[in-house]
Amino acid sequence: MPADRQDFGRFDNAERQTRYELAACYRLAARYGMTDIIYTHISARIPGTNEILINRFGDMFHEVKASNLVKFTIEDTPSEQDVNPAGYLIHSAIHGARHDVGCVMHTHTVAGIAVACQTKGLLPISQHALQFYNRIGYHDYEGIALLDDEKPRLVKDLGTHGALVLRNHGLLTAYATIAETFAAMYNLERACQIQIAAMTGGAELYPIPDHICELTAQQTVGFAGQETGVPEWTALLRDLALTDPDFAD
Repeated sequence: MPADRQDFGRFDNAERQTRYELAACYRLAARYGMTDIIYTHISARIPGTNEILINRFGDMFHEVKASNLVKFTIEDTPSEQDVNPAGYLIHSAIHGARHDVGCVMHTHTVAGIAVACQTKGLLPISQHALQFYNRIGYHDYEGIALLDDEKPRLVKDLGTHGALVLRNHGLLTAYATIAETFAAMYNLERACQIQIAAMTGGAELYPIPDHICELTAQQTVGFAGQETGVPEWTALLRDLALTDPDFAD
């Protein structure tokens, strides 16, 4: 959808569109309960550059607008007053190493952290979870992400995947587009919620055969012949423009 609600004359078209979609992503994360007051973060690369957009440290997700996102480069450390330093480390590490990644989303939800605390991690027990079957990494907790020497381990544990469980900490998705990154996080969060609910009371979980797990994972890519994440993203932006339009300011 075009970023045409406001005069973003000071930005070029690529940055304008990225700001529009990233601000929408923050509002949608707030709508679906994927927030932690002023903590956690979502970033997006301005196409064709090494410039990254992220939320201003101290803003709640429902306060984020296209115009108040902070821009930094991968090489230059921003002020801690502008950007959460842990957020900078995580996002700069992934954007710096994975040039195929256009957006990184990190959450601290109850269900996500609960699964991150479980030894076996995400279980292949639901359709939502099977998108990530053999397609998700795990990164051990090393304290608040403030030390540069954690960057290579974070990148190594993500590998070529688009999803990462941060042990005892939360969830992360990283894909080519904001649309795909948000859709993946929505499904990963749902998968975690389903897992926690299914385990309540200690009932035995009904297994899905490995070959069906792999088949389903493959089926989720480009479902119905459309680019992954685009159909739901288009619908979400359409709804957001009606119900919460000032994200585009």
